[in-house]
Amino acid sequence: MEESKQPMSSPGGDECLSWAARDPSGLLSPHTFTRRSVTSDDVSLKITHCGVCYADVIWTKNKHGDSKYPLVPGHEIAGVVNKVGSNVTRFKVGDHVGVGTFVNSCRECDYCDEGQEVSCVKGQVFTFNGVDYDGSVTKGGYSSHIVVHERYCYKIPVDYPLESAAPLLCAGVTVYAPMMRHNMNQPGKSLGVVGLGGLGHMAVKFGKAFGLHVTVFSTSVSKKEEALSLLGANNFVISSDHDQMKALAKSLDFIIDTASGDHAFDPYMSLLKIAGTYVLVGFPSEIKIQPATLNLGMRVLAGSVSGGTKVTQEMIDFCAAHKIYPNIEVIPIQKANEAIERVVKKDIKYRFVIDIENSLK
Repeated sequence: MEESKQPMSSPGGDECLSWAARDPSGLLSPHTFTRRSVTSDDVSLKITHCGVCYADVIWTKNKHGDSKYPLVPGHEIAGVVNKVGSNVTRFKVGDHVGVGTFVNSCRECDYCDEGQEVSCVKGQVFTFNGVDYDGSVTKGGYSSHIVVHERYCYKIPVDYPLESAAPLLCAGVTVYAPMMRHNMNQPGKSLGVVGLGGLGHMAVKFGKAFGLHVTVFSTSVSKKEEALSLLGANNFVISSDHDQMKALAKSLDFIIDTASGDHAFDPYMSLLKIAGTYVLVGFPSEIKIQPATLNLGMRVLAGSVSGGTKVTQEMIDFCAAHKIYPNIEVIPIQKANEAIERVVKKDIKYRFVIDIENSLK
């Protein structure tokens, strides 16, 4: 292990205010800890905003059995640089920056070399509840500041609102990355979006920006008006309506499935044209598919997670250039527990963003 990978926690760091979970109840409350001091390659940013992601639910409540308490969640981080190390060239004090789902990687493997650190062979270091190369446990964005190697920081254009930038760092790139990888940016092609939450609503926005004909699939008729008028989808289909589904057989070039609840795959797969592409970014408990649906249609079933540094910066720049903004509900950190419970109930249109700057005192 090269010395440079190690953030080298030191007692000289600054005190950090945060909200943390102490046990699997997931209940968040004020917590103070010490961030590492800024080393030569580091950027310290004062956090202004942090998005609330389903990952925050999973790890605050120990759903995977690996939560390390006290746990400070949050990996959709936006803020302003307040310190830089002596070797830092990409950022200066006052710059607007983002930090996403990971804060370190080996920086030696082929994936890291390609800016695809999310696939690092030694494992990406998650922004919170991860174990960094120096053995320290990472703490996320429900906090007053964070210190990160400059490689894992993203430039946010100064005219792009920081509260809007936060959800791009996970929800945005999680759909943008596979859309680019599978060439979904072809005007005139057709896209189906399964599920209309934080990820799904961004898939609709990107689809429209790419010039695609976008159909939203949902189990909830209550989302129809917003999907069509607010988000600009071309078509809305109740996925449990057999006739509506049948009418779309073999009509779509691409499907992005953002649903994490268990659902049937064959009905959606049959909507793809011959050699169409189905990308799953949600995490249902299992995938069941008839081989004939896949093979006879020569269709592609692919998975994806967030994205490396290269595609994440590209996505932020694309959003700024095309004026694409997530639909958000800004809350004070004192409402974080309520927000997490509402995320569980899917009672959010479409992403909570915590106003860290004005509420974490």
